[in-house]
Amino acid sequence: MATWQCVLEDLVRERRAALVGYAYLLTGDAGQAEDVVHEALVRTFSRPRGLDDVRAAEWYVRKAMANVFLNGLRKRRGFLARQHLVVTPDAAPGCEAAVADELAVQQALAVLSNRERACVVLRYFDDQPLAEIGAQLGISTGAVKRYLSDAIGKLRGVLGPMPDLVPVDHDTRQAGAPTVERSPR
Repeated sequence: MATWQCVLEDLVRERRAALVGYAYLLTGDAGQAEDVVHEALVRTFSRPRGLDDVRAAEWYVRKAMANVFLNGLRKRRGFLARQHLVVTPDAAPGCEAAVADELAVQQALAVLSNRERACVVLRYFDDQPLAEIGAQLGISTGAVKRYLSDAIGKLRGVLGPMPDLVPVDHDTRQAGAPTVERSPR
């Protein structure tokens, strides 16, 4: 069996759930997420790319997934901008609060435009820098900032006020007080 076939089998076996979850964040629909993953896998492994490592292959497939999603948006922009995408998860006993929070986030993401949702997912779920998001989406860094700002405003309108996170200086904080540290971007 060729190396790429082994990498593909390992990738699907070990990382399929993570890839579908990532695609779900982009699309907001479980069926469409499956389609995005399948299309990205086909596009990635239909040509020789020299991918002999599962991690490198996963990175490449994730990039292809974002491109597949954005290409689909360009084709169906008007329809998808108005489509309400809410999936109700199966509830386990005793987790009503977690289910309610998950539904609230899903509904809030459905309110965003497709471009805003893509920026939010790439920034806050995939932890990509602004410049990389802009390059991937084909827009300027300033446009990414604007989409993120608009998205946060819409999310606050749907989810309610979010606490402002203010970094705390380690030298002046009180004992036992929580700190908020942000990773450098």
